[in-house]
Amino acid sequence: MKTPVIGITIDSEEPGTYSKYPWYALRENYAGAVSQAGGLPVVLPHEPELAGQYLGLIDGLIVTGGDFDVDPALFGATERHKTVKTKSKRTLFERAIIDGALNADKPVLGICGGQQLLHVVLGGTLIQHIPDEVDNALAHEQPNPRHETGHSVSIEKGTLLFDIVGETEIEVNSAHHQAAKDVPAGVLVNARAPDGVIEGIETKKHKFCLGVQWHPEFSITPADERIFAAFIDAARS
Repeated sequence: MKTPVIGITIDSEEPGTYSKYPWYALRENYAGAVSQAGGLPVVLPHEPELAGQYLGLIDGLIVTGGDFDVDPALFGATERHKTVKTKSKRTLFERAIIDGALNADKPVLGICGGQQLLHVVLGGTLIQHIPDEVDNALAHEQPNPRHETGHSVSIEKGTLLFDIVGETEIEVNSAHHQAAKDVPAGVLVNARAPDGVIEGIETKKHKFCLGVQWHPEFSITPADERIFAAFIDAARS
């Protein structure tokens, strides 16, 4: 059976702590979840001009999260919330490789911030700070550890996500202050939190294009593991 090569986007950090020079970072469990599901994980440095060559090497793409936000200018916002912080080169690279993967119909899995950027690439806009825009919002930046669940999400029947997890409600972890705001043409919302915040998106026109707002790489529930298994299966075909 083919072992699909899975490209995983990584974070970039300023000098300090680990190194006195700029450095890259990736939590181990992203790569661990890929290898556990039968894929070969490879990391993708932020070189926008090399996005096409990276795409020639990989069978599927995971766009990860991080402690930063999508630049509001990229989805047409004229104001920027005071909490927003950006990483321009990372976002430039991730936009390029998402575009390339979608055009080539290679499987894409967006996780947390990766889902948000995927949503923008697909024509959507974002809530810049949930507490300011959602009445009676849940604690989407959960106070308990990320390897524990924070709230439930309801999953729409008839969606790819439902086909994968086989449940209409699951428990998830939560570590975000932004979220998808609208439903652009071609995008299907497949999951929502009890407060109405969009927790998952997908498309019908691509072989596998899925975004989830939580972090299934922590493998807290069987649903998390099923997401990675389905993604790897799609990358094999």
